[in-house]
Amino acid sequence: RCKTCGEYIYKGKKFNARKETVQNESYLGLPIFRFYIKCTRCLAEITFKTDPENTDYTMEHGATRNFQAEKLLEEEEKRMQKEREEEELNNPMKVLENRTKDSKLEMEVLENLQELKELNQRQANVDFEAMLKQYKELEEEQRRKEQE
Repeated sequence: RCKTCGEYIYKGKKFNARKETVQNESYLGLPIFRFYIKCTRCLAEITFKTDPENTDYTMEHGATRNFQAEKLLEEEEKRMQKEREEEELNNPMKVLENRTKDSKLEMEVLENLQELKELNQRQANVDFEAMLKQYKELEEEQRRKEQE
């Protein structure tokens, strides 16, 4: 979002941009590029860099990023996994507890999956055409009775 006028600049928006390679910065041998674009409303200059580590962009000047819930969720999951690993290193009983929790969760998931498969098989066995045909015959029979 542009800091000058507040215009939203979408990630997929097509721009004519000036590109330069950032000196003394690379990630695993990949060069990092800096892009210069202009806001579509106020023509203020906005700069951002590529972030190949996170497959994203980082804002430098002229604009701010919107809130990203997905990124925060991923970071939280990584932090929880790291805490769990550290806890398991110090406490062998915790390893056993976590394994039992994981196996219970896996069993529940497999049971739910099996139930869904059975439900889908029941629905697959239903012949909708035959049901519609039977319904039409029943309607015709009722009409005949009414006419009689």
